[in-house]
Amino acid sequence: MERRLAPRIDGRGAQSAEAPQRFGLAERAVDGDWRDHVESLDGPPVKLRTTVTEEHPKTILTFNTSPDIAFDRSINAYRGCEHGCIYCFARPTHAYHDLSPGLDFETRLFAKPDAARLLRETLARPRYRPKPIAMGTNTDPYQPIERTYRITRQVLEVCLDSRHPVTITTKSDRVLDDLDLITQLARQRLIAVSVSVTSLDPRLSGLLEPRAAAPAKRLAALGRLVEAGVPAHCSVSPIIPAITDSFMEDIVSRAAALGVKSAGWIPLRLPHEVAPLFREWLSVHFPERGDKVMSIVRSIRANRNGGRDNDPAFFTRMRPSGVWADLFRARFALACRRAGIGKHRFELDCTGFRTPAPAGQLRLL
Repeated sequence: MERRLAPRIDGRGAQSAEAPQRFGLAERAVDGDWRDHVESLDGPPVKLRTTVTEEHPKTILTFNTSPDIAFDRSINAYRGCEHGCIYCFARPTHAYHDLSPGLDFETRLFAKPDAARLLRETLARPRYRPKPIAMGTNTDPYQPIERTYRITRQVLEVCLDSRHPVTITTKSDRVLDDLDLITQLARQRLIAVSVSVTSLDPRLSGLLEPRAAAPAKRLAALGRLVEAGVPAHCSVSPIIPAITDSFMEDIVSRAAALGVKSAGWIPLRLPHEVAPLFREWLSVHFPERGDKVMSIVRSIRANRNGGRDNDPAFFTRMRPSGVWADLFRARFALACRRAGIGKHRFELDCTGFRTPAPAGQLRLL
């Protein structure tokens, strides 16, 4: 793998904002030399700053029929994610907006301030039937802008009022800001929280996930959730061969020591534009290791799609195969046995669901 000569961009995961080839965005970006025109007026950008655009969709619940995931509906309060995780499989969604899955994904964000109102309207429909709502499936519900917008908290308030089950996946200890609501939901078996821990090295985490919480803070958050009686899961993900897999056993051990009873792992996925962005990241930060990493990544998909960077097929995309995949699987299982930890399916209660009260009104009972 060739060493990248361009200066690296500190504080961000992606190292470029090149336009994707899908949807004709690359051609539109070139027409009129608009990029050069902008720089001729404003000069080159001095610092990458985060911008947030408010959007007002007509619906907030997204339904799916995928056989690979355990939920059929989700809420994403934000588009894009300032955490900047270079491996994030959601990056290609920014291309739908004619934006780069690279730097735009982590600097040009979208917020949905009407999420709670839209959820109330959906839950009030006569034909609505409750099943757990997943949050954090695409972008992190507790990324930094949540502290300002509080959209995730508003959604949890609706779930508590309607006794609707919800799950959360995050890389941030900011989840503890809502511990009061989460604890109340947990008492009624209405919530489970998964915290992703990728490594135990804060420096490596700063390169992989530049604006996510440090590993120690995520583990501390897991401990606080357990103490509060919240069903908590430690997700050791993604496992990046020759980069993060060496932390697997220690993460499981530390999570178990905090009282966490459930843990799982997810292999690295590199769909669409994520693959070239990840290769570029390797060339900047680990040029001597890049070829080995990508060789192993391709090998765990080799049995099913000829060793491409990613396997997009249902039933197999989340299940790596081959010698390396078997090794990771065996190592993780052994670590869990030694730590006395397993992978639990948290059964949330859908039987207490009730139509939410209109916004601003209190229940009589």
